[in-house]
Amino acid sequence: GAGQGAARLGQSLGLALERLQHCSRCNTFTEADICERCASPQRDASLLCVVEMPADLAVMEQTHSYRGMYYVLMGRISPLDGVGPRELNLEKLIARATHPKVIAIGESGLDYYYDHSDRAQQQSGFRAHIAAARETALPLIVHTREAEADTAAILSEEMAKGRYPALIHCFTASAEFAQVMLDLGLYISISGIVTFKNARDLQAIVPTIPTDRLLIETDSPFLAPMPNRGKVCEPAFVAHTARFVANLRGVSIEDLADTTSANFYTLFAKAV
Repeated sequence: GAGQGAARLGQSLGLALERLQHCSRCNTFTEADICERCASPQRDASLLCVVEMPADLAVMEQTHSYRGMYYVLMGRISPLDGVGPRELNLEKLIARATHPKVIAIGESGLDYYYDHSDRAQQQSGFRAHIAAARETALPLIVHTREAEADTAAILSEEMAKGRYPALIHCFTASAEFAQVMLDLGLYISISGIVTFKNARDLQAIVPTIPTDRLLIETDSPFLAPMPNRGKVCEPAFVAHTARFVANLRGVSIEDLADTTSANFYTLFAKAV
C-alpha cells in the first residue's frame, strides 16, 4: 500500500537533498540538528549534504560515519552568493573530493533571478565546477533560474570538451530546456514545487521525463511539498513529492521508489 511505498522510498532514498549550506544560513537547522537527524535510528532516508570548504568540514567529520550520509562539495561558489571565482580553489576542491563520502560536486550554475553576483563571474565559476566534475568523474549538481539559454550553452560547450555526469536539481524550467538536458545525458530532479497548484507547466513535463533519468528531492529547508507548504522542509517530506509524481506518471509509489533509487545509485556511483 501507500504506507509501504513511502517506507520503501525512505529506505531506498529517491533523492533527499538536505542542504547544509542553505540550512545553516537560514538558521533553520543548526549543525547539532543535522548531527542529531543523522544519528536518529528512526531515519530511513539517506541524506545528501552540501558542505562549503572549509567551514563545514567539522560537521562532515562528525557525521561521515552515519548510515546513508553523503556529501557534495561546492567550494565557496554559489550563483546566489555574489562570490568571485578567485575564491574557488579548484585544486583543493578536487583533493577534497577523494573523501569516500563525497559523491558529487555542487551545487553550481547560474541564477539571474536576483542577480546577486556578476553574470560573467557566475559563468566562470560554473565552468570551473564542471571541470572539477569532469576531473573527478563525480556528478555535478546544477542550479539554474532565469538562465536557461546560458546554462544550456555552457553545459553543451563543456560537454563537447569531455563528458561529465550531471543533474539539473529542483527543475522548474521549460520543456525545451528539459529536452536539451536529456540530450546531453543529464538527469532531472523534481522537488516539492511540483505539488503546488500553480506548477501546471512542471506537472505536464514530469510524465515526459524518461524513467531512467528521473530523481526526486526535498531541497530542504525550502519548498516543502503539499500538504506541508510553508513549513520548514524536512527530508522525510520527499514521500509527499513521490506520491504526487507517481500519480502524474501513472505508476505506483513502489515503482517510483525503485526507479528513483536505481537512478540515484547509477548517477551517484560512489554512494554505497
